[in-house]
Amino acid sequence: MGRGDLTNDEWARLERHLPKSGQRGGRWASHRRVINGILFRERTGVPWRDLPERFGSWKTVYERHRRWSADGTWDRILRAVQAEADADGRIDWSMVSVDSTSCRAHQHAAGAHKKAPRVPKKRSTPRQHRPDEGLGRSRGGLTCKIHLAAEGGRRPLALLVTPGQWGDSPQLIPVLERIRVPRPVGGHPRTRPDHLGGDKAYSSRRNRRYLRRRQIKHTIPEPKDQRANRKRRGSKGGRPAGFDKEMYKRRNEVERTINRLKHFRAVATRYDKRAYVFHGTVTVAAIRLWLRT
Repeated sequence: MGRGDLTNDEWARLERHLPKSGQRGGRWASHRRVINGILFRERTGVPWRDLPERFGSWKTVYERHRRWSADGTWDRILRAVQAEADADGRIDWSMVSVDSTSCRAHQHAAGAHKKAPRVPKKRSTPRQHRPDEGLGRSRGGLTCKIHLAAEGGRRPLALLVTPGQWGDSPQLIPVLERIRVPRPVGGHPRTRPDHLGGDKAYSSRRNRRYLRRRQIKHTIPEPKDQRANRKRRGSKGGRPAGFDKEMYKRRNEVERTINRLKHFRAVATRYDKRAYVFHGTVTVAAIRLWLRT
């Protein structure tokens, strides 16, 4: 076992959620070696062609990662691992925080064709496919942004990839609607945290109305301009937003989750041209964080 490879305990918890061996003519007979190759690339950020020979053909490793990113296999594995953790009581639902982080795009991530890439016949376009490829241009060059919701144990519950210039506030609802932790014993998946935390960027009447409708308690500070505008309007401005200083101190948990995700160099710097492949890259990093505990 090499440095950064799956341990026996991690593999035992991951193996039962993988596609069955022998499918597609026995093409997927060496899951562990291939996944270790994917993790090596994520940890080091090397080009796919430079993978060490101990992981087998680099093209096999890349194609499996691309296919599982396209058909949603990585997303299903992440939810299965989360469901297992929830059944064991290892998810802290008492406080879920939302935040985002910008990732610089390498020059090799630019120049993707506008035409949709080739995918399995079952789907015309890959899951998580974006026509804009999740890239935006700013003074610093091409960037993308990862929006995520993290539970109290500093592990991602849901994530979303957008262009780097997109704001945080409009992405609060899409991120929360991606939280779906299945229940192994049956019933509807859990989609609602006990409490939600966020910084001033998420303060808007639309977001607060959405949270009240779903009966989600939240701690989001109100910016000075919004507070002044509310007071200026008098009784029409509505009541002041509640704010719990002690709960807000826990917002650092999502920032520490982002820090853990960016330990993977292929996440901190985007090398993938396609948005759906980069989404799969971030999802694999999230799966690894869940397996480590």
